[in-house]
Amino acid sequence: MTQQGVRWTADQVLALAPDSASRKAGSKLGAAGPWSEAGNSDEGTVWGLCKGSGSKPYQTVIDIADAAGPAYKCSCPSRKFPCKHALGLLLLWAGGEGAVPPGPTPDWAEQWIEGRRQRAQEKRTAGAAGSAAGSGDPEAARRRAERRALRITAGATELEQRLADLLRGGLAGAEQAGYGMWEETAARMVDAQAPGLAARVRELGVIPSSGPGWPVRLLEECALIHLLDQGWLRRERLPDGLASTVRSRIGLPSSADGPAIRDRWLVLAQYDTADARLTTRRIWLHGTDSGRTALLLSYGAAGRAPELALPVGLELEAEVSAYPGTGQLRAALGEQFAPPTPTATRPPGVTTEQAAARYGEALRDDPWLDSVPVTLDRVIPVPDGDFWQLADTEGDSALPLSASARSRPGLWRLVALSGGAPVKVFGECGHRGFTPLTAWPEGAGEAVPLC
Repeated sequence: MTQQGVRWTADQVLALAPDSASRKAGSKLGAAGPWSEAGNSDEGTVWGLCKGSGSKPYQTVIDIADAAGPAYKCSCPSRKFPCKHALGLLLLWAGGEGAVPPGPTPDWAEQWIEGRRQRAQEKRTAGAAGSAAGSGDPEAARRRAERRALRITAGATELEQRLADLLRGGLAGAEQAGYGMWEETAARMVDAQAPGLAARVRELGVIPSSGPGWPVRLLEECALIHLLDQGWLRRERLPDGLASTVRSRIGLPSSADGPAIRDRWLVLAQYDTADARLTTRRIWLHGTDSGRTALLLSYGAAGRAPELALPVGLELEAEVSAYPGTGQLRAALGEQFAPPTPTATRPPGVTTEQAAARYGEALRDDPWLDSVPVTLDRVIPVPDGDFWQLADTEGDSALPLSASARSRPGLWRLVALSGGAPVKVFGECGHRGFTPLTAWPEGAGEAVPLC
């Protein structure tokens, strides 16, 4: 199997699970008992037959060499991707060649592999043709962009008036009006084709019920929305980079037009957030040669996991291209030159004081930034009353953990991994605190996902 001499770890496999139930069920199938005719190929394919409740075993095949992360096919009726059988087979393969030895690919697995690779080639060809066709009428595209800009300007102007009315009448009016007022305002921003403004307005609606101190938080968020409105209304006067950031925050689509950077990218973290309509997957990468940090975003319809999957602790040699905007870290994954493989590489770290300073510096380029990616070196999780913080082993500074971090099981995994000893931790540092996403123990040891 191409570059598969080093197997994945069980944590890396289980990080692919769409939910906790699949993780538990897949773990039970990670033993040789229910499997037969399992094997793997040099092209990055793993296959096997899993005994189920029916008379015929389930045919399970996985393409590990896929550029967007592993792809799966199973004859079981599950609608989850990956299903428990795919997870079990990957766990079996991760355990060594004894249960999943090299061998010739069976016909049923080979047909699926050839079919999906042919479809991928057709998709790339169609995409290139579509791009060529899309550039055929730039004048029509310019007129569409102008019409949308006029709608957004009208929406931003209306929103400014609503914010002024709120402040003129007093913040207590927001609590009395309830969520309906903000939902109606957000709908107006959707009509104005400004989804970024709509999302921020919806967040205003939940602040009055968020507990003590909500007026201060509401005023802060209103100020940020006002700043974004004014940035849009005066975008011609802004530097190009900041103007691109404003357009992105407003919700205008853009493409990754930065130069392609080829590097060996370490997968630092992967986690999903979901609402009623969409699942968003965030994957943080660190370029081991360039030292750059990049964010990959992938989306899936509600109830379905996004296609792109890169478990923590893998390294891939690939090209990434940045999206426009000052301080923006989002990038698009381009050509991949080898399948992702496990690595012992770790990102360089900073102190907690340097991490806080890094967030402050980033706010100059993007005032609406909630957090920045940071790796902390040699920190210890310690309790602080009812809260937790990450304290430097040298010096007297510390970062408080965010409320979301304190409510996750990953906190206790981090505490157990440390055991009072220093650890290296990657996470997101912002005004709400530090959210740990991945940790490495002192000395040797694999990356441990915390989300």
